[in-house]
Amino acid sequence: MICGKIAAGKSTLAARLADAPATVLVSEDHWLSRLYGEELKTVADYARYSGRLRKAMSGHIEALLKAGLSIVLDFPANTVSNREWMRTIFEGAGAEHRLHFLDLPDDVCKARLRQRNAAGTHEFTASDAEFNTITSYFQPPTEQEGFTTIVYREDI
Repeated sequence: MICGKIAAGKSTLAARLADAPATVLVSEDHWLSRLYGEELKTVADYARYSGRLRKAMSGHIEALLKAGLSIVLDFPANTVSNREWMRTIFEGAGAEHRLHFLDLPDDVCKARLRQRNAAGTHEFTASDAEFNTITSYFQPPTEQEGFTTIVYREDI
């Protein structure tokens, strides 16, 4: 599981983690862009379609874990409720977990976002205003949530 603001490097880290043997990358951005790309225009659209995708993928991800594969879940673990959804999957599978938390400042993330937008290398673009709106929902993980957390405070 990966937690971090927009353009913190979640997908970059996910790709690196997915290079491990018997590991499958499951990327929210990949699936959303292919299933709903033309319909995703607003943050409300994202919330609606992301919720649908989580419902559709939960059982499949749990089955992959039960089959003994490692899953890099490149869905944003950016709110308590998203992390609780993820917990139901790994606990349902009886699997271990790690929460990778990219704890980078807003100015670093915004600079990366602008570079990513200009390069056209990501499925979605976001403005500074959209970054601010989405980041307003961000909830960093707390010790009380009980996750095995690996924190990154520098470039990965």
